[in-house]
Amino acid sequence: MKKTITLLLLLFSTMFSMAQVVITNSNFSMGTTGRIGVGLSPNGEGNQWRPLNLSGQGSLGGRMEQIDYIDILPAFHFSPKILDKDSTNITFQMRLGMYSNNGQFIGNASSRTDNGLTFILPEAYVEATNIMGSRWSAWAGSRFRRYDDIHISDYFYFDDHSSQGFGVSHKNTELTMLMPASSNTGSIFPYNYEVTVAGATNSAIRQRMVWIGEHSFKLKNNNTIKLLGEFHHVSANSDEASIKYPADNGWVAGIKYNSPFKTDMPGSFNQISARYGSGIANGGDNGNSFTWATYGAPDAQGRYNSAYSFTMVEHFLLNVSKKFSINGYGVFTRSKGGSGSSNKDTYFDGTELFNQKTDFVVGMRNFYYVTDWFHILQELHYAVRKDGDNPEASMWKFSLAPTIVPLAQRDPWSRPHIRLVYTVARYNDFARDNNYSSFLQVNQKQWGSYIGVKTEWWLF
Repeated sequence: MKKTITLLLLLFSTMFSMAQVVITNSNFSMGTTGRIGVGLSPNGEGNQWRPLNLSGQGSLGGRMEQIDYIDILPAFHFSPKILDKDSTNITFQMRLGMYSNNGQFIGNASSRTDNGLTFILPEAYVEATNIMGSRWSAWAGSRFRRYDDIHISDYFYFDDHSSQGFGVSHKNTELTMLMPASSNTGSIFPYNYEVTVAGATNSAIRQRMVWIGEHSFKLKNNNTIKLLGEFHHVSANSDEASIKYPADNGWVAGIKYNSPFKTDMPGSFNQISARYGSGIANGGDNGNSFTWATYGAPDAQGRYNSAYSFTMVEHFLLNVSKKFSINGYGVFTRSKGGSGSSNKDTYFDGTELFNQKTDFVVGMRNFYYVTDWFHILQELHYAVRKDGDNPEASMWKFSLAPTIVPLAQRDPWSRPHIRLVYTVARYNDFARDNNYSSFLQVNQKQWGSYIGVKTEWWLF
């Protein structure tokens, strides 16, 4: 009996040792991005600083005066050694974000302050790349899955698929499934409703499903063409629900072209993209480009059959010389909701909102490299917003920012920065008279201003 038990234990131990995963090259990384500082508006009420950009455009129009925020990104990276093969790379990453919710400086607010600090967890996922030496990769969880951005306006255009879901990729092809429904519907779509079962009323969620396919063509001279396709579906709810919502669909098609430029200094490029979204996939407002954040009001049947959104983006960087760089962009967006109205119509919850809008923003940032560690940044932006049948609200904005660059690199992407920022904005009469910015909501003036000292960083 003892011999039998001993043999069984040895067999179990051998099987266990063969089945266990041995981790090699394990390491921990800590990244962080953020922007924080102090500032005031010299001509503002009580000198209080408020964002100058037009309402509904987020950071489009420049972000020199952006509110304080901090992201912390802890991650584990390892390569498991399975059957003497160690080619798979695995990452587990989280992101903790925090920002001040009411314009206060982040150091003067807390979770106990009214509308004080907001904490978010937009990333928590596992990704495996080059699985067992193949060209296959996979991920699952919640993540900031996004690519090219216009940094000076913090605008991730074309293929920002930040949400919760999963995906697989092989070589230059990616397939993704997202489920971005939320119990906190806000203004993005009516997901939440109530249903009564056995006499008890409980909340339920209409789950949106988004299928995404992307493929990149690698051309000569490192040029790239990327194709994008999406299909969105939200199912109907039951007849027993307190509010009846019909099923609805949407789709997206887009193309993006990336081309590097040869200049005296490396890193120059040109990027141009066009994207069309139909139905419930017509999202993209308030400075984001999420196609699932449906825009506008529904039709009389509660659908978005005739809704659409078209966006074009031009973005370039020219590293002209060791003395000078220029980064410019243009964004045009035209969107309409499901209702036939060209102005306002009724949303699901009974509120009135605009059903049509046009955004047009152009801008550029110049970098003058006085020395390796002292740069002068200049920005000029022009932004227009037209909601419904309203006249256009417009803004010109100019920023000047002498900047200390501690890493002493003549490079637009070198961080951290310590900047002295001065910004002045001029609004047209309609923007001023209708409070078309956070600044104008407190100060109904033709001119807005900001002066402050800010730091910006991204460290990985």
